[in-house]
Amino acid sequence: MLKWIIQIAFVLIGGTLGLLFLPHLYELFNLSDNPWIHNPYISVLVGAFLLYVAALFMTDYLINFIKWMEERLLKAPIGDLLFGTLGLVIGLIVAFFLGSALNNIAILGSVVPVLLSIVLGYLGFQVGFKKRDELLQVFTPSKQNSSKKKTVEDDNQELSLGTYKLLDTSVIIDGRIADISTTGFIEGVFVVPQFVLTELQHIADSSDTLKRTRGRRGLDVLKKLQTERASAVLIVEEDFEDIQEVDLKLVRLAKKMNGIVVTNDFNLNKVCDLHQVRVLNINDLANAVKPVVIPGEIMHVVVIKDGKEHNQGVAYLDDGTMIVVEGGKAYIGQAINVEVTSVLQTSAGRMIFAKPQDSK
Repeated sequence: MLKWIIQIAFVLIGGTLGLLFLPHLYELFNLSDNPWIHNPYISVLVGAFLLYVAALFMTDYLINFIKWMEERLLKAPIGDLLFGTLGLVIGLIVAFFLGSALNNIAILGSVVPVLLSIVLGYLGFQVGFKKRDELLQVFTPSKQNSSKKKTVEDDNQELSLGTYKLLDTSVIIDGRIADISTTGFIEGVFVVPQFVLTELQHIADSSDTLKRTRGRRGLDVLKKLQTERASAVLIVEEDFEDIQEVDLKLVRLAKKMNGIVVTNDFNLNKVCDLHQVRVLNINDLANAVKPVVIPGEIMHVVVIKDGKEHNQGVAYLDDGTMIVVEGGKAYIGQAINVEVTSVLQTSAGRMIFAKPQDSK
Protein backbone atom coordinates (compact mmCIF):
# COMPACT_ATOMS: atom_id res chain seq x y z
CA MET A 1 0.00 0.00 0.00
CA LEU A 2 2.77 2.40 0.94
CA LYS A 3 4.56 1.64 -2.32
CA TRP A 4 1.48 2.59 -4.38
CA ILE A 5 1.02 5.81 -2.38
CA ILE A 6 4.63 6.87 -3.05
CA GLN A 7 4.37 6.10 -6.77
CA ILE A 8 1.07 8.01 -7.10
CA ALA A 9 2.64 10.95 -5.24
CA PHE A 10 5.58 10.90 -7.68
CA VAL A 11 3.21 10.89 -10.65
CA LEU A 12 1.23 13.86 -9.32
CA ILE A 13 4.38 15.81 -8.49
CA GLY A 14 5.84 14.97 -11.90
CA GLY A 15 2.71 16.18 -13.70
CA THR A 16 2.77 19.45 -11.76
CA LEU A 17 6.47 20.03 -12.40
CA GLY A 18 6.01 19.19 -16.06
CA LEU A 19 3.22 21.76 -16.41
CA LEU A 20 5.30 24.45 -14.71
CA PHE A 21 8.81 23.93 -16.07
CA LEU A 22 8.70 21.93 -19.33
CA PRO A 23 7.47 24.89 -21.49
CA HIS A 24 10.58 26.83 -20.40
CA LEU A 25 12.77 23.87 -21.33
CA TYR A 26 11.11 23.71 -24.76
CA GLU A 27 12.03 27.34 -25.39
CA LEU A 28 15.55 26.77 -24.12
CA PHE A 29 16.12 23.94 -26.62
CA ASN A 30 14.24 25.73 -29.48
CA LEU A 31 11.41 23.18 -29.52
CA SER A 32 8.58 25.68 -29.15
CA ASP A 33 7.85 25.60 -32.92
CA ASN A 34 6.21 22.18 -32.68
CA PRO A 35 2.43 22.63 -32.26
CA TRP A 36 2.01 19.70 -29.86
CA ILE A 37 4.49 21.27 -27.48
CA HIS A 38 2.00 24.00 -26.53
CA ASN A 39 -0.55 21.46 -25.32
CA PRO A 40 -0.41 21.54 -21.48
CA TYR A 41 -1.63 17.95 -21.25
CA ILE A 42 1.47 16.79 -23.11
CA SER A 43 3.69 18.54 -20.55
CA VAL A 44 1.75 16.97 -17.68
CA LEU A 45 2.04 13.48 -19.18
CA VAL A 46 5.76 13.85 -19.91
CA GLY A 47 6.49 15.10 -16.38
CA ALA A 48 4.37 12.37 -14.79
CA PHE A 49 6.06 9.67 -16.88
CA LEU A 50 9.57 10.88 -16.02
CA LEU A 51 8.94 10.90 -12.26
CA TYR A 52 7.12 7.57 -12.46
CA VAL A 53 10.27 6.05 -13.96
CA ALA A 54 12.31 7.69 -11.20
CA ALA A 55 9.88 6.29 -8.63
CA LEU A 56 10.56 2.74 -9.84
CA PHE A 57 14.19 3.11 -8.69
CA MET A 58 13.62 5.23 -5.57
CA THR A 59 10.51 3.68 -4.00
CA ASP A 60 12.31 0.95 -2.06
CA TYR A 61 14.82 3.43 -0.61
CA LEU A 62 12.03 5.78 0.44
CA ILE A 63 10.06 2.93 2.07
CA ASN A 64 13.13 1.87 4.07
CA PHE A 65 13.73 5.48 5.12
CA ILE A 66 10.10 5.92 6.19
CA LYS A 67 10.16 2.70 8.22
CA TRP A 68 13.43 3.76 9.87
CA MET A 69 11.93 7.12 10.79
CA GLU A 70 8.80 5.40 12.08
CA GLU A 71 10.84 3.13 14.39
CA ARG A 72 12.83 6.07 15.76
CA LEU A 73 9.68 8.10 16.40
CA LEU A 74 7.89 5.20 18.11
CA LYS A 75 10.84 4.61 20.44
CA ALA A 76 11.23 8.28 21.36
CA PRO A 77 9.35 9.47 24.49
CA ILE A 78 6.19 11.41 23.69
CA GLY A 79 7.40 14.38 25.75
CA ASP A 80 10.57 14.70 23.66
CA LEU A 81 8.56 14.59 20.43
CA LEU A 82 6.06 17.17 21.70
CA PHE A 83 8.68 19.69 22.77
CA GLY A 84 10.80 18.99 19.68
CA THR A 85 7.81 19.75 17.44
CA LEU A 86 7.04 22.90 19.43
CA GLY A 87 10.65 24.05 18.99
CA LEU A 88 10.44 23.31 15.25
CA VAL A 89 7.28 25.41 14.89
CA ILE A 90 8.83 28.32 16.79
CA GLY A 91 11.98 28.10 14.66
CA LEU A 92 9.95 28.18 11.42
CA ILE A 93 7.91 31.16 12.65
CA VAL A 94 11.10 33.10 13.44
CA ALA A 95 12.53 32.14 10.04
CA PHE A 96 9.33 33.38 8.32
CA PHE A 97 9.51 36.83 9.93
CA LEU A 98 13.23 37.17 9.24
CA GLY A 99 12.71 36.05 5.64
CA SER A 100 9.89 38.57 5.17
CA ALA A 101 12.25 41.34 6.24
CA LEU A 102 14.73 40.31 3.55
CA ASN A 103 12.25 39.97 0.66
CA ASN A 104 13.09 43.40 -0.71
CA ILE A 105 16.78 42.54 -1.18
CA ALA A 106 17.25 41.23 -4.71
CA ILE A 107 19.79 38.45 -4.20
CA LEU A 108 19.20 37.57 -0.55
CA GLY A 109 15.42 37.66 -0.81
CA SER A 110 15.19 34.38 -2.72
CA VAL A 111 17.92 32.35 -1.02
CA VAL A 112 18.15 33.42 2.62
CA PRO A 113 14.52 32.57 3.62
CA VAL A 114 15.06 28.96 2.57
CA LEU A 115 18.32 28.72 4.49
CA LEU A 116 16.75 30.37 7.53
CA SER A 117 13.87 27.89 7.50
CA ILE A 118 16.24 24.91 7.40
CA VAL A 119 18.69 26.20 10.03
CA LEU A 120 16.24 27.71 12.50
CA GLY A 121 13.80 24.81 12.12
CA TYR A 122 16.56 22.32 12.92
CA LEU A 123 17.87 24.36 15.84
CA GLY A 124 14.36 24.83 17.23
CA PHE A 125 13.69 21.09 17.13
CA GLN A 126 17.01 20.26 18.82
CA VAL A 127 16.51 22.83 21.58
CA GLY A 128 12.95 21.67 22.27
CA PHE A 129 13.99 18.00 22.15
CA LYS A 130 17.03 18.25 24.44
CA LYS A 131 15.90 21.01 26.82
CA ARG A 132 12.51 19.53 27.69
CA ASP A 133 13.08 19.41 31.44
CA GLU A 134 14.36 22.99 31.61
CA LEU A 135 11.41 24.24 29.53
CA LEU A 136 9.02 22.45 31.87
CA GLN A 137 10.60 24.22 34.82
CA VAL A 138 10.21 27.59 33.09
CA PHE A 139 6.50 27.09 32.42
CA THR A 140 5.72 25.47 35.79
CA PRO A 141 3.85 27.89 38.11
CA SER A 142 6.21 29.22 40.76
CA LYS A 143 3.52 29.83 43.41
CA GLN A 144 2.46 26.63 45.10
CA ASN A 145 1.25 25.96 48.56
CA SER A 146 3.85 24.78 51.04
CA SER A 147 2.46 21.25 51.38
CA LYS A 148 2.61 20.56 47.64
CA LYS A 149 6.07 22.08 47.42
CA LYS A 150 7.25 19.89 50.24
CA THR A 151 5.84 16.81 48.53
CA VAL A 152 7.67 17.65 45.29
CA GLU A 153 10.91 18.17 47.20
CA ASP A 154 10.47 14.82 48.96
CA ASP A 155 9.82 13.09 45.63
CA ASN A 156 12.92 14.70 44.10
CA GLN A 157 14.95 13.63 47.11
CA GLU A 158 13.67 10.07 46.68
CA LEU A 159 14.69 10.09 43.03
CA SER A 160 18.12 11.50 43.86
CA LEU A 161 18.60 8.64 46.31
CA GLY A 162 17.82 6.15 43.58
CA THR A 163 14.14 5.19 43.79
CA TYR A 164 14.54 3.20 40.58
CA LYS A 165 16.32 -0.14 40.93
CA LEU A 166 17.40 -1.42 37.50
CA LEU A 167 17.64 -5.22 37.35
CA ASP A 168 20.16 -6.91 35.08
CA THR A 169 19.83 -10.37 33.52
CA SER A 170 22.08 -12.15 36.01
CA VAL A 171 20.19 -11.01 39.10
CA ILE A 172 16.84 -11.97 37.56
CA ILE A 173 18.05 -15.48 36.68
CA ASP A 174 19.66 -15.83 40.13
CA GLY A 175 16.19 -15.49 41.69
CA ARG A 176 17.23 -14.31 45.16
CA ILE A 177 16.00 -10.81 44.37
CA ALA A 178 12.40 -12.07 44.63
CA ASP A 179 12.98 -13.36 48.18
CA ILE A 180 14.78 -10.17 49.19
CA SER A 181 11.95 -8.09 47.75
CA THR A 182 9.39 -10.07 49.76
CA THR A 183 11.20 -9.15 53.00
CA GLY A 184 10.94 -5.44 52.15
CA PHE A 185 14.66 -4.68 52.45
CA ILE A 186 14.76 -3.13 48.95
CA GLU A 187 12.36 -0.24 48.41
CA GLY A 188 11.43 1.73 45.33
CA VAL A 189 10.42 0.71 41.81
CA PHE A 190 12.07 -2.23 40.11
CA VAL A 191 12.91 -1.34 36.49
CA VAL A 192 13.38 -4.03 33.84
CA PRO A 193 14.57 -2.51 30.52
CA GLN A 194 13.21 -4.06 27.34
CA PHE A 195 16.73 -4.95 26.14
CA VAL A 196 17.27 -6.99 29.34
CA LEU A 197 13.92 -8.71 28.82
CA THR A 198 14.89 -9.47 25.21
CA GLU A 199 18.19 -11.00 26.32
CA LEU A 200 16.32 -13.07 28.91
CA GLN A 201 13.90 -14.28 26.24
CA HIS A 202 16.80 -15.30 23.95
CA ILE A 203 18.28 -17.33 26.80
CA ALA A 204 14.90 -18.99 27.43
CA ASP A 205 14.69 -19.90 23.71
CA SER A 206 18.23 -21.30 23.59
CA SER A 207 18.83 -24.79 22.24
CA ASP A 208 21.08 -25.49 25.23
CA THR A 209 19.03 -27.18 27.96
CA LEU A 210 20.82 -25.47 30.87
CA LYS A 211 20.51 -22.00 29.34
CA ARG A 212 16.86 -22.61 28.47
CA THR A 213 16.11 -23.67 32.04
CA ARG A 214 17.85 -20.61 33.48
CA GLY A 215 16.03 -18.28 31.09
CA ARG A 216 12.64 -19.71 31.96
CA ARG A 217 13.48 -19.45 35.64
CA GLY A 218 14.27 -15.76 35.11
CA LEU A 219 10.89 -15.20 33.46
CA ASP A 220 9.20 -16.96 36.39
CA VAL A 221 11.07 -14.69 38.82
CA LEU A 222 9.83 -11.60 36.97
CA LYS A 223 6.27 -12.92 37.09
CA LYS A 224 6.65 -13.52 40.83
CA LEU A 225 7.94 -9.99 41.34
CA GLN A 226 4.99 -8.51 39.44
CA THR A 227 2.52 -10.60 41.45
CA GLU A 228 3.90 -10.28 44.98
CA ARG A 229 5.82 -7.01 45.06
CA ALA A 230 4.11 -4.11 46.83
CA SER A 231 5.81 -1.48 44.63
CA ALA A 232 5.61 -1.44 40.86
CA VAL A 233 7.76 -3.46 38.48
CA LEU A 234 8.27 -1.11 35.54
CA ILE A 235 9.26 -2.32 32.06
CA VAL A 236 10.76 0.53 30.03
CA GLU A 237 11.00 0.50 26.24
CA GLU A 238 13.93 2.90 25.97
CA ASP A 239 16.94 1.60 24.07
CA PHE A 240 20.29 2.97 22.94
CA GLU A 241 20.93 2.07 19.31
CA ASP A 242 24.55 3.27 19.40
CA ILE A 243 25.48 0.70 22.10
CA GLN A 244 25.54 -3.05 21.51
CA GLU A 245 26.46 -4.41 24.98
CA VAL A 246 23.52 -4.89 27.35
CA ASP A 247 25.61 -3.97 30.41
CA LEU A 248 26.63 -0.60 28.96
CA LYS A 249 23.02 0.10 27.95
CA LEU A 250 22.00 -0.61 31.55
CA VAL A 251 24.63 1.79 32.89
CA ARG A 252 23.50 4.52 30.45
CA LEU A 253 19.87 4.05 31.45
CA ALA A 254 20.78 4.14 35.16
CA LYS A 255 22.52 7.47 34.61
CA LYS A 256 19.52 8.87 32.75
CA MET A 257 16.97 7.69 35.34
CA ASN A 258 19.24 8.48 38.32
CA GLY A 259 18.71 4.89 39.42
CA ILE A 260 20.65 2.07 41.05
CA VAL A 261 21.79 -1.06 39.22
CA VAL A 262 20.98 -4.32 41.02
CA THR A 263 23.23 -7.20 39.95
CA ASN A 264 25.37 -10.11 41.07
CA ASP A 265 27.77 -9.74 38.14
CA PHE A 266 31.25 -8.84 39.40
CA ASN A 267 32.32 -7.25 36.09
CA LEU A 268 29.16 -5.12 35.82
CA ASN A 269 29.79 -4.02 39.40
CA LYS A 270 33.21 -2.69 38.38
CA VAL A 271 31.83 -0.98 35.26
CA CYS A 272 29.23 0.81 37.39
CA ASP A 273 31.95 1.98 39.75
CA LEU A 274 33.95 3.39 36.82
CA HIS A 275 30.90 5.27 35.54
CA GLN A 276 30.03 6.47 39.07
CA VAL A 277 26.68 4.67 39.02
CA ARG A 278 25.39 3.29 42.30
CA VAL A 279 25.12 -0.48 42.40
CA LEU A 280 23.66 -3.09 44.75
CA ASN A 281 25.38 -6.47 44.52
CA ILE A 282 23.33 -9.41 45.78
CA ASN A 283 26.49 -11.42 46.44
CA ASP A 284 27.85 -8.64 48.68
CA LEU A 285 24.56 -8.67 50.57
CA ALA A 286 24.68 -12.46 50.96
CA ASN A 287 28.24 -12.30 52.29
CA ALA A 288 27.34 -9.50 54.68
CA VAL A 289 24.51 -11.43 56.36
CA LYS A 290 26.43 -14.68 56.80
CA PRO A 291 27.11 -15.66 60.44
CA VAL A 292 30.23 -14.12 61.92
CA VAL A 293 32.77 -16.58 63.24
CA ILE A 294 36.01 -15.86 65.08
CA PRO A 295 39.15 -17.95 65.63
CA GLY A 296 38.77 -20.24 68.60
CA GLU A 297 35.01 -20.67 68.19
CA ILE A 298 33.66 -24.22 68.43
CA MET A 299 31.30 -25.41 65.67
CA HIS A 300 29.42 -28.67 65.13
CA VAL A 301 29.67 -29.79 61.49
CA VAL A 302 29.43 -32.89 59.30
CA VAL A 303 32.51 -33.66 57.20
CA ILE A 304 31.16 -34.75 53.83
CA LYS A 305 34.21 -35.11 51.55
CA ASP A 306 37.97 -34.81 51.39
CA GLY A 307 39.70 -31.57 50.52
CA LYS A 308 42.26 -30.62 47.90
CA GLU A 309 45.24 -30.85 50.24
CA HIS A 310 46.48 -33.96 51.98
CA ASN A 311 44.37 -35.19 54.91
CA GLN A 312 41.85 -32.34 54.61
CA GLY A 313 38.09 -32.68 55.01
CA VAL A 314 35.35 -30.34 53.83
CA ALA A 315 32.12 -29.39 55.58
CA TYR A 316 29.46 -26.77 54.88
CA LEU A 317 27.31 -24.47 56.96
CA ASP A 318 23.58 -24.13 56.29
CA ASP A 319 24.19 -20.99 54.21
CA GLY A 320 26.70 -22.80 51.96
CA THR A 321 29.88 -21.45 53.58
CA MET A 322 32.71 -23.97 53.11
CA ILE A 323 34.70 -25.16 56.12
CA VAL A 324 38.10 -26.72 55.47
CA VAL A 325 38.95 -29.10 58.31
CA GLU A 326 42.66 -29.84 58.71
CA GLY A 327 43.08 -33.52 59.42
CA GLY A 328 39.37 -34.06 58.75
CA LYS A 329 39.71 -36.75 56.10
CA ALA A 330 39.44 -39.44 58.74
CA TYR A 331 36.08 -38.04 59.89
CA ILE A 332 34.27 -38.11 56.51
CA GLY A 333 30.61 -38.91 57.09
CA GLN A 334 30.79 -38.06 60.79
CA ALA A 335 29.43 -35.13 62.80
CA ILE A 336 32.24 -33.63 64.89
CA ASN A 337 33.09 -30.48 66.81
CA VAL A 338 35.74 -28.31 65.16
CA GLU A 339 37.66 -25.28 66.37
CA VAL A 340 37.93 -22.31 64.00
CA THR A 341 41.55 -21.41 63.27
CA SER A 342 41.11 -18.65 60.65
CA VAL A 343 38.59 -17.04 58.30
CA LEU A 344 39.39 -16.07 54.69
CA GLN A 345 37.17 -13.56 52.87
CA THR A 346 37.38 -13.82 49.06
CA SER A 347 35.42 -12.33 46.14
CA ALA A 348 33.62 -15.68 45.83
CA GLY A 349 32.56 -15.67 49.46
CA ARG A 350 33.84 -16.65 52.90
CA MET A 351 36.01 -19.70 53.67
CA ILE A 352 36.55 -21.02 57.20
CA PHE A 353 39.55 -23.07 58.27
CA ALA A 354 39.21 -25.29 61.30
CA LYS A 355 40.61 -28.35 63.04
CA PRO A 356 38.96 -31.14 65.04
CA GLN A 357 38.43 -30.11 68.63
CA ASP A 358 40.04 -33.22 70.06
CA SER A 359 43.22 -32.77 68.00
CA LYS A 360 46.27 -31.33 69.69
